[in-house]
Amino acid sequence: MGKTATTIEQQLSLLTSRGLTIRDTDKAREILLDIGYYRLGFYLFPFEKSYPDLHNRTHKYIEGTSFEDVVKLYYFDFDLRLLLMRYLNRIEIAFRTSLIYNLSNRHNSTAIWFVSPTVVNHSYARDFESKVYTSDFKRNSVIHRHHQNNPCDRFAPAWKTLEFMTFGAVMKLYEQLKKRDDKILIAHEFGIRQVVTFESYMHTIRQVRNVCAHGLRLYDLKLPKGIRRGPAANKPAERYNLIGALRVIKYLMEQISENRANDMSVQIHNLYEQLCSSSPNLKPLIPDFSTI
Repeated sequence: MGKTATTIEQQLSLLTSRGLTIRDTDKAREILLDIGYYRLGFYLFPFEKSYPDLHNRTHKYIEGTSFEDVVKLYYFDFDLRLLLMRYLNRIEIAFRTSLIYNLSNRHNSTAIWFVSPTVVNHSYARDFESKVYTSDFKRNSVIHRHHQNNPCDRFAPAWKTLEFMTFGAVMKLYEQLKKRDDKILIAHEFGIRQVVTFESYMHTIRQVRNVCAHGLRLYDLKLPKGIRRGPAANKPAERYNLIGALRVIKYLMEQISENRANDMSVQIHNLYEQLCSSSPNLKPLIPDFSTI
C-alpha cells in the first residue's frame, strides 16, 4: 500500500486481490473502521504464504483464508490480554507488598530504607531522586500531601513511595538491594530458592504485562531473554514463548492463591476451546493452551 493513505473501499479491494475471502463486506467495513487496517495487519501476517519471512513477503494469503478467521484471531488475542491482566496485576501487587512489608520491618530503623546505602547499592541511592523521585512523581496527590504535612522530609516512607513507583522501578529496586539475604527473603515468599530464577520470573511477568497493557500481539509472544529453569518446570522449547510465560504466571499465582491460579487455567482453556471449536483452521497457528 506504500505511503499513501487509503480508503476502506481500497483496503477491502486490496485484501481480496491478495486472496482473502470476505463473506460480509458491510461487517468488514465496520471492523476496519473499528480496529484499523494497520493493527489488523499483525493478525493477517500469519496467513500469508510467505509467513514468517519478513523480507521477501508476497502479501498473498493461503487459499481459503477468510477475513472472519483473522478477526477471530484478533479477538482471541484481545480477550487473552484482558484475562491475563487481572492475574498479572495480582502478582505485581503481591510482589510490591512483600517488598514493602518485609524490608520495612527488617530495616525498621529508617522508613526510607530504599535510599539507604546500607540497604541498596550506592549509585542507586545517589540517583533515586533524579531518576525515580522526580518532580512529576511528587505531583502524585498522596506524595504531595505527605510533603505538605512533613516539609522537612526528603522522601515519603517506603509504604507510600513504593506504592506509586512503576513496576519496572520496583523491579530495579529489588535488583539493587545490597544484601543477598534481603533478595532471598522476597524470593522465598514466592516459593523460589534462587534469586536469579526469581528475577527471571519477575522480568517475564513484566514483559507480558507490557504487551498486554500496550495492546501488542500476545498469542505468538517471543521473549527476548529465555526464562530460567525453575519450579515452573518449563520445557526447553517453552523458555522463549507464551506457554512458558503462562507457566510462570500460573506458578506465581499458586503461591498467592491456588484458587485464583485454577480460575486462570480454566478461563484460558475455555478461551482456547471456544476458538478451536468455532475456527478449527486457526488451531495450527496458536500454541496449545490446553496444557496450562
